[in-house]
Amino acid sequence: MPSATGRTYRTLRLAAPATIALQLGIRLVNKTPAIFPDLILFNLVGFMAATIVATAPTFNDRRAKYAISGAIFLWSLGSTISTWNSFYKFQIFPNLTDYTYALFYPLMLIGILRSLSVSKKVVALELLDTVIIALGSSSVIASFLLRPAMLKFDGSAASVFLSILYPTGDLILVAITISLVVLQRRTMRSLILLGGILLFGITDLYFLLISATGNYSFGALSDDGWILGLLLIAEALWHHGGEIEITERVNSFMTTSALVISSSILAVAAIRPGYFPTFVLIPGFATITLAFVRMAVALRDARSVTHERELARTDELTGLPNRRRFLSELEILRRKEGTLLLLDLNGFKAINDKYGHEVGDLLLKQVTTRFSRAIPSDVLLARLGGDEFGAIIYGTANYASEIALALRATISYPFSLPAGEIFIGVSIGSVANDQATENKEGLLRRADAAMYEAKRSGVGLVYGT
Repeated sequence: MPSATGRTYRTLRLAAPATIALQLGIRLVNKTPAIFPDLILFNLVGFMAATIVATAPTFNDRRAKYAISGAIFLWSLGSTISTWNSFYKFQIFPNLTDYTYALFYPLMLIGILRSLSVSKKVVALELLDTVIIALGSSSVIASFLLRPAMLKFDGSAASVFLSILYPTGDLILVAITISLVVLQRRTMRSLILLGGILLFGITDLYFLLISATGNYSFGALSDDGWILGLLLIAEALWHHGGEIEITERVNSFMTTSALVISSSILAVAAIRPGYFPTFVLIPGFATITLAFVRMAVALRDARSVTHERELARTDELTGLPNRRRFLSELEILRRKEGTLLLLDLNGFKAINDKYGHEVGDLLLKQVTTRFSRAIPSDVLLARLGGDEFGAIIYGTANYASEIALALRATISYPFSLPAGEIFIGVSIGSVANDQATENKEGLLRRADAAMYEAKRSGVGLVYGT
């Protein structure tokens, strides 16, 4: 049975279109702009849409929800302020509207990308890539559109930029949404989202067109295209989608392109000072700065991955390579001249049972220290588990024999532990890789047999056949 909260959210999804219908009905009856339909009902739908997104099901990417909900909320806030200032002489934050409308576009862009695409793990690099790509796009827009517009429009660079941002932002949102819908299978989510973006963008472009020609009248019926579009966008997040995964290769290509374009724009500005207004260069500087930050994060992540891989191939107690690393190296030994040693400590189990695992672990660490001092740097020594060790030695049989004897000698004198002086021995099985067709399992079987023969006979070192 649906919970009370779930019923409330579904009621909100029904109440929002009902509010639009009421607002449109009042406008059709009374064509003169009025506070109730135009200030209250119109903007209430926008805030309801933001709430619908914020309460969307948990299968959504959280960042997509936050970005789209924030974008719709900011647009609704700007619309409320603008409508208030149109009705009342007391003006509230007249300049805030431009900033809320401007912030709508980058937030909506991030939300669309994340709602129609999915990655298995969200990392800092992904966020940096998104910001770098957005800033790089801003550099292109500002460079190719802002400077020519400065020659035609009056006002500051900021006002001209905002005038160009709205239509450009609409076109970018529409283009990206269409691209993502084409790339994936058509779903209810993608189609509803595309419909909302198209409706919002067409309404915005129509508003800018009729405003530029002086034919716009406040409170026109066409304004409802904005809130209908936002409501469709909000509704899309309540439906599952056939998300695609944006690969790291695509992100890297787009990030590199943004960096190259921004660097080129700054180079032109350096060669021809004053060619671009200062306002245009800010996205370029920010893009390059974030690119260096991205490089630092990438290096950190690479070191972290390397460290994790090393841990996965290292024995936690002794710090030696583990069985996985040893078996990997054994594949190389098959193709080269060399020797495999398997070593098993004599008497370790009795000591471990008598004094406990802590003493046993200390003993293994001391054995590791002695073994490590006795072997050259080109010999791989690994702990295979318990009190068993392995060594892979490249070179002649005589060279391997000397190392095996040296390893045996390191165990010939007592170990000093909290429990007192302890004596143990070692049994070593040694086999040469003299069978080119032999696999690693065959090598291990021969070495294991030689080691057990050394333990059974008590001679300490047996060369297997």
